[in-house]
Amino acid sequence: MADDLNDVTDDDDEVSESSEALIAVHWRDEGYYPPPPSFVAQANASDPAIREQFTEDEFPDSFTAYADLLTWFKPWDTVLDTSDAPFWKWFVGGELNASYNCVDRHLADKANKAALIWVPEPESETHQAITYRELYVRVNEFAAVLKDLGLKAGDRITFHMPMVPELPVAMLAAARLGIVHSQVFAGFSGTAAGHRIADSGSTVLVTIDGYHRSGELLDHKVKADEAVEAAAKEGQQVDKVLVFRRYPGQYSAETPMVEGRDVFVDDLLAAHKGEIVEPVALKATDPLFLMYTSGTTGRPKGCQHSTGGYLSYVAGTSKFYQDIHPDDTYWCMADIGWITGHSYIVYGPLALGTTSVLYEGTPNFPDAGRPWRIAVQLGVNIFHTSPTAIRMLRKVGPDEPAKYDYHFKHMTTVGEPIEPEVWRWFYESVGKGEAVIVDTWWQTETGGFLGSTLPGIDPAKPGSCGPAALGILPVILDEDANEVPAGSGKAGNIVIRNPWPGVFQTIWGQPERFVSTYYAKYNKDPKSKDWHDWPYFAGDGATQAADGYFRILGRVDDVINVAGHRLGTKELESVALTVNEVAEAAAVPVVDEVRGRVVEMYIALKPGYDPSPEIEAKVRDAIVKDIGKIARPKNIWIVPDMPKTRSGKIMRRVIAATSNFTDTGDITTLANPEIVEKIRQQVQTAKRANGEAPKELSEAELNEIKNFGAE
Repeated sequence: MADDLNDVTDDDDEVSESSEALIAVHWRDEGYYPPPPSFVAQANASDPAIREQFTEDEFPDSFTAYADLLTWFKPWDTVLDTSDAPFWKWFVGGELNASYNCVDRHLADKANKAALIWVPEPESETHQAITYRELYVRVNEFAAVLKDLGLKAGDRITFHMPMVPELPVAMLAAARLGIVHSQVFAGFSGTAAGHRIADSGSTVLVTIDGYHRSGELLDHKVKADEAVEAAAKEGQQVDKVLVFRRYPGQYSAETPMVEGRDVFVDDLLAAHKGEIVEPVALKATDPLFLMYTSGTTGRPKGCQHSTGGYLSYVAGTSKFYQDIHPDDTYWCMADIGWITGHSYIVYGPLALGTTSVLYEGTPNFPDAGRPWRIAVQLGVNIFHTSPTAIRMLRKVGPDEPAKYDYHFKHMTTVGEPIEPEVWRWFYESVGKGEAVIVDTWWQTETGGFLGSTLPGIDPAKPGSCGPAALGILPVILDEDANEVPAGSGKAGNIVIRNPWPGVFQTIWGQPERFVSTYYAKYNKDPKSKDWHDWPYFAGDGATQAADGYFRILGRVDDVINVAGHRLGTKELESVALTVNEVAEAAAVPVVDEVRGRVVEMYIALKPGYDPSPEIEAKVRDAIVKDIGKIARPKNIWIVPDMPKTRSGKIMRRVIAATSNFTDTGDITTLANPEIVEKIRQQVQTAKRANGEAPKELSEAELNEIKNFGAE
């Protein structure tokens, strides 16, 4: 009995140490950068009184201002239905179509205006401008293809596509018919796509034969075969694989087409030339798409976004935060395979009738001047990218922006916190001191921005995303649901007290997981239908300054943010454990100056196996095959044992500290504390031999490593 009691006590000590949300945060308060008068004069939101329209007293009716930006076939009866909390229903009774709102309704006055401008990676190839009229024709023709295959509203379809114009065309065609689309990032493996096909129940996969990336024409079709095989293993049959051709009339892949299953899209389009498919009137609450995101368990989460609420929210935030006008040329240098590309390349900008730029390749190919040449060539005046891309461009071409005569009025950074030093380079060198910057905080699950400055009203502050977005009611809570006051210098869990139209509806096929992951933590009455009782738990740590600006500290769960891509540690570890020799696996983040974080894997072997480069290679190859190159570990450490509590839980914070050359902290609660020094000697000696010196980490980074692995 005494031993059992000791086990409980040790575990309790561990939990209180590793999941404590109330952290002291110390950094110098950064200065303010007000918007220039020229920007304020043209801003969509320049009067601070706009905030009075979005106060808590005006909720939820305030969000009808966003819905009014759209064209509705039938008006809504109820703004927010909370009867099945927390499965919120927005604009109930209303009917609309996302494809109609992004394409058809612009034909009256913007038919000859460019909707999309596609920039191929090879600079020798010409840019492709697609007008709203041309987009209308292409969307209708592909919708006719999908309809001819028997697909209808409510069915699911999976796209595994790179940054080519055929992707937004396919998305809008699916949306036209009410087919729920699931786009998988092209960099993910075929196996990862197969898992998502199986989870969503898709019977059709849309892909492309090849695309350019970092100077190579990649065979992408090979991944389709892997995807179909992986889906079949999970019991999901793919009936058709639709293959676009990167170059018309020629096949760019070495992987052969499978007779009876694979078909070239251009062959199908020939039978539907000029065909018009009327947009389906969908309920506002009908799903528009699934976007899969890594979670803290092995199975990815299919975030289901609605048609009316989501489209309203991305239109509204694009207007007020991106400051998009119809005559702007807007370039979001993200990938449509992620939520940023869905919300702020396709649906938000096109709903507003602007020109949206797509770029096929890597931003530093063939050199670090490429983004700025594109900006000059296309007259880009709004530029949107990630801190990872900014860090990379700063590293490889810090003086390049000054060589090019472009002028941005507005720049966005998104996906992860940005360091103040990097922010200032972005402002001074890329923006030339002329552009406003919005540093946005949001997630796949939220659909759109939750925290950001209003660029025509609020000054920017390096390292802080800013105040809450319009209509959003955040609060920082400690583990006991006590509010952490602004200006206290303390951090906690950032929580959103109210629903908003862009929030996802559920996790596809996993409603219990939806509630337990995002709402159960601070809910005190599971039967309540009052939205006040269902605060949204974002899973991010944050602090709030006295001025109301939020600073996001990073994840409080087991997710590693690599170059803006969230990778679940459980997913990584599950793959490592598929290697026969591996008994245990743990994934940890390592701070990296370019990619933000990189993954390192620790593995312990089954008895009878000795460490070898071959086993390391097996683990690395398995992760690349099942998840993708983005998840490839920087290092794989085969260790004699993992540091564990007496209950057997691996203490990831200890090995994360080892990989980052930081203090491992208190290890007295471990069942095998002696192993920590052995691992430290092994790993840090090898790192130093490879030229990896300890980095000076910020307070926030140190806290992230110290608290990594908190549940």
